[in-house]
Amino acid sequence: MTDILKSYMNRNVPRYTSYPTAPHFSQNFNGLDYADWLDALPPDDPISLYLHVPFCRELCWYCGCNMKLAKRDAPVASYAKTLLKEVSLLAKHLPKRMKISHLHWGGGTPTALVPDDLARAMEEVHKHFDITAEAELAIESDPRTLSDAMISRIGQLGFTRASFGVQEFDPTVQKAINRVQPPDMVRHSVDGLRAAGVAGINFDLIYGLPHQTVETLLRTIDLCADMRPDRIALFGYAHVPWMAKKQRLIDEAALPGPAERLRQSQASAEALIAAGYVAIGLDHFALPHDAMALAAQNGTLRRNFQGYTTDQADTMLGLGATSIGRTPSGYVQNLSETGAWARAVEGGTLPIGKGCAFRADDSLRGAVIEKLMCAGRVDLNALGAQAGAAPTWYYAHLDELADLQSDGLITLHNGLLTVTEEGAPLVRVIASVFDAYLVSRPTQHAIAV
Repeated sequence: MTDILKSYMNRNVPRYTSYPTAPHFSQNFNGLDYADWLDALPPDDPISLYLHVPFCRELCWYCGCNMKLAKRDAPVASYAKTLLKEVSLLAKHLPKRMKISHLHWGGGTPTALVPDDLARAMEEVHKHFDITAEAELAIESDPRTLSDAMISRIGQLGFTRASFGVQEFDPTVQKAINRVQPPDMVRHSVDGLRAAGVAGINFDLIYGLPHQTVETLLRTIDLCADMRPDRIALFGYAHVPWMAKKQRLIDEAALPGPAERLRQSQASAEALIAAGYVAIGLDHFALPHDAMALAAQNGTLRRNFQGYTTDQADTMLGLGATSIGRTPSGYVQNLSETGAWARAVEGGTLPIGKGCAFRADDSLRGAVIEKLMCAGRVDLNALGAQAGAAPTWYYAHLDELADLQSDGLITLHNGLLTVTEEGAPLVRVIASVFDAYLVSRPTQHAIAV
């Protein structure tokens, strides 16, 4: 590890799945503004839909998501009924019956629903929206609780992609994070979904977990490569117990240090490439024929709250407690407490808890950050001209950019900023130069590597 890399890798910076980032959403946001934003959407442009289920049947100690443990069916069934009403409520605020080009179920664990409730929700979506023939329909799942009946129903409902949180197959690591799932359990789910017609399979892996080593990760990657998922995301574990209280159950003394985290990240990336995967952006890998690999190659890769995506829609509408949506006017986030969310929906009110209207140069800065995160290069002059900004719009950052260039992390010539090979692991740090909101505090963001 170089001294330069050491000096940057422990900086606390956002993952940039949005700009402005979620900590800057305001609780003073007026939900009536969101209704206006929806009414003003271009009626003929396809949108994407995100449906959030905050329940999990098992508790994973590493998870930083806003979730609720559900050992009983009743709370989940009640939530599902309210979600149907929110679909209808949202549709009433749109300018017309709109087309969906991408639909994603996330959580939590969406398959915590029973198969019939998932089917009813999809029926309600079809009732109010037109799903395009080429749309991707994706769902996240937990192999520990995924039933054969749900696998069959997912196939019947036309889902095209399923995601699994594999994280790590080493038994010691799995026990340390309370996610015990042997390889055969995951393989059963993968084989079942493929047989049911779900062609796309995604795996999530995590480095930096307690008791994890380069060797355990490489064994995990060998097992994953044998199952041949189309996409693999390799995330660094973000230990933020002050925000995610369940992480307090993890033994901090067993967590790998910064140097070991970097070795794990680099060795895993090399192993995935050797296994035939194409590296995409900061932390994704895909088989060469996969749509995400093709999007990275042709410059159409995007980034949103699902991470890297092929979704080209400018509008993503969120449904369910704590879900986040984006329109050309700004971001909104639903109420996170399920009771408050349900009361708002039952009362016929859009259940908005927070929001952030785009101001002055947010769209320009967001576009620059997205280009850096997706392509590792950006023409600052061209994007500025498209936004109607002065040619000198980024000059205030020239000192920071000069330092990054001096350290070998970027090159900057005539406004063309390119991330170097050494700078690639630090692309979040580089992108943060253009973040006008950033206050780097450990309580807000995870470390860069």
